[in-house]
Amino acid sequence: MKAVVVTHADLPLGRRIVKLLWHEPGIGRLVAIGEGPPPRAFDALRAGTEPRLVYEQLDHARQRSIADWFHSRRLREIAPEAVVYVPHHGAAPEGLPVVAQVPKRVAEARLVLHHALELRSIRTLVALGSAFVYELAPGNANQLCEDSPLRLDPSAPPALRAWIDSDMLFQAEIGRAHGAWPSGSSPSGSSPSGSSPSASSGRARLRVVLLRVPTVVASGGYVYLHPLLEGAAGPRPRPAGFDPLCPVIADKDVARAVAAALASGACGVFQVAGHERLPLSVLGRWTGRPTLPVPGPLLGLAARGAAWLGLAEAALDAPLARHGMSLDVRRAETGLGFRPRYRIGLARAGDGALRLEAVPAPA
Repeated sequence: MKAVVVTHADLPLGRRIVKLLWHEPGIGRLVAIGEGPPPRAFDALRAGTEPRLVYEQLDHARQRSIADWFHSRRLREIAPEAVVYVPHHGAAPEGLPVVAQVPKRVAEARLVLHHALELRSIRTLVALGSAFVYELAPGNANQLCEDSPLRLDPSAPPALRAWIDSDMLFQAEIGRAHGAWPSGSSPSGSSPSGSSPSASSGRARLRVVLLRVPTVVASGGYVYLHPLLEGAAGPRPRPAGFDPLCPVIADKDVARAVAAALASGACGVFQVAGHERLPLSVLGRWTGRPTLPVPGPLLGLAARGAAWLGLAEAALDAPLARHGMSLDVRRAETGLGFRPRYRIGLARAGDGALRLEAVPAPA
């Protein structure tokens, strides 16, 4: 593969993916784009007169910024063959939805997909999505596969709706690549996976792989892509009487799943997850975000009040705060050849506090 573009490369998951792809023998140049200055971890990778890593700073959600860069002479000369869409994560991004605004996450996904389709050199788009997009039944017995229905309820919190809308954008392009949605299916389920797009489709030039990822845990107790726990450390409310099970995956395994998707010829939606599932209370406690049981009616009032004020509130009283799930990852194993290599355990940090740690799983 001549060159690969990675979005939000200045954020933790983007940095991890860039560094892993740097060591992949089948990848030539890496084009990392971020909204902040280049990370210091990239200094050695950008050394030399013709470095393999190129870094560009731009606003991912602005049409002019993204369009000018995708149509720039420099990018045409690099001629990337693939794009890895890493969504914003960590602290809440500016511009999350208020009344009459498009969520930043959706705007980014739309622009990246649109310009990936326009740039003729790009053949593959790998996008990170969320496993929290599903409709959850009461209890912890939700065994979800890629065809499980999405939560299309308009009352879902804005942060979750942004994940769902982005998911459906990529699903729609996967459906076009296959010519049509499969019989008996709809955007609430996934399109075919584990196969190459139909050669008869006029839009089959772009191969789209959507990776639905659960809670991502990095060494040191950092946690990403969980609507309740992402962001600064500190207490989080949860409905009293509920402690849902949360599937987790190590950040290093997320990067490995991206590399597997780039190397495969598969197209479609794939769930990836690690070996463990942790109760929300345990996950919160060991990542510095303890969850405090609060009567459900109070949380419901708080959520409605935040929505009335136009705030991008967390999913205070959403089903994910009450009901657990597990992910069926067999499709990723067969279609991408991906199996998790890391386990989530406990280790003592330099300050003496116990934190979650990603460690290699025993062979």
